[in-house]
Amino acid sequence: MDISKRANTIQASPLRKLMPFADKAKEEGKKIYHLNIGQPDIKTPDAILNEYRNFAEEVLAYGPSQGLKLYRENLVNYYKRHGIEVNPDEIVVTTAGSEALIFAMMVTCDPGDEIIIPEPFYTNYNGFSTIADVKIVPLTTYAEEGFDLPDKKTIEAKITDKTKAILLCNPGNPTGKVYTPEEMKRVAELALEYDLFVISDEVYREFVYDDLSHTSIMDMEELQERAVMVDSISKRYSACGARIGCLISKNSDLIAATIKFAQARLCPPTIDQLAANAAIDIEQEYFVDVLQEYKNRREIVFNALQKIDDVVCIKPKGAFYVIAKLPIDNAENFVKWMLTDFDIDGETVMFAPAEGFYATPAMGRDEVRLAYVLNTESLKKAMQIFTEGLITYKKLKKEYND
Repeated sequence: MDISKRANTIQASPLRKLMPFADKAKEEGKKIYHLNIGQPDIKTPDAILNEYRNFAEEVLAYGPSQGLKLYRENLVNYYKRHGIEVNPDEIVVTTAGSEALIFAMMVTCDPGDEIIIPEPFYTNYNGFSTIADVKIVPLTTYAEEGFDLPDKKTIEAKITDKTKAILLCNPGNPTGKVYTPEEMKRVAELALEYDLFVISDEVYREFVYDDLSHTSIMDMEELQERAVMVDSISKRYSACGARIGCLISKNSDLIAATIKFAQARLCPPTIDQLAANAAIDIEQEYFVDVLQEYKNRREIVFNALQKIDDVVCIKPKGAFYVIAKLPIDNAENFVKWMLTDFDIDGETVMFAPAEGFYATPAMGRDEVRLAYVLNTESLKKAMQIFTEGLITYKKLKKEYND
């Protein structure tokens, strides 16, 4: 029997498909510094872990499909501290940000409709769009330009009668881009002019550097009925295994429809909501040290890349990723080679080929994404190995071509 077209066409994760190479390297005794995936090594707060340790109910029962009222009410306080005014009825708690993104696509689009997304973008948007039967229309941005949004006319040229939404990740994964108020205004003008929704993935809200500020889609009064915000605790509290996110909108019809999707999967996980709820009150003190740690990590990775000949890299302004354009033809082959053929004293580095973050064919083939999610000493060692590996790889390729 044939499986579905959807099953045949959904993209395999470009971040995870190279894991067999890493597994084999580990079996051979190599130590791998993992800069390939956004799994921070920062300690998960005790306030979260204690909720799991101390859960004492005798029955782990279903919760409300929209999410626990206690948690939604506390989220209102969290967002208020960030200048975002919402009420509990405008929040749907989801099983991670991933489910919120799928819900957002499904409530804004019919099968075959289009969503414009600046590329490079979080690679799982491809999978989410397949699940929702939505077409991604890529809007290419470039490392040399700091991944800035193009002018209004360039974006406008992507809009068709099938376009229903523009999706932004702000701050951006994989680019570290933080959209300026002017860029957000450009998107807002197009949304109003062409009757579009704006979906904003804001899971890296806290991670903004260089005295910049984050502009939430919920800050834009003119978009109140068109704005759909997606959020998650995974990266905020280094709690990637606690699969709690949310979808927020002031559009009551959109929220009502989202709740029906939420009812179909019954409820988000109860214990994880209680854990997420416990973290809200520690947010301000927790981020003083965490943000400084990420700034230090960013400096290590960026400075190392700047010292390598012919590498193009713009300093990221947010999140904890950096895209680097390398002087090689195929970054995926380089990643594999680093795992199979290169090490320094039994140690090597894994990172992500950037091609999988693009929808336009052949884009990003010479780029990589590095996640600065390891402690500073590990990052220093990882970047030393990365640098030596790239120099050696270039030399071998040149000798082969000669």
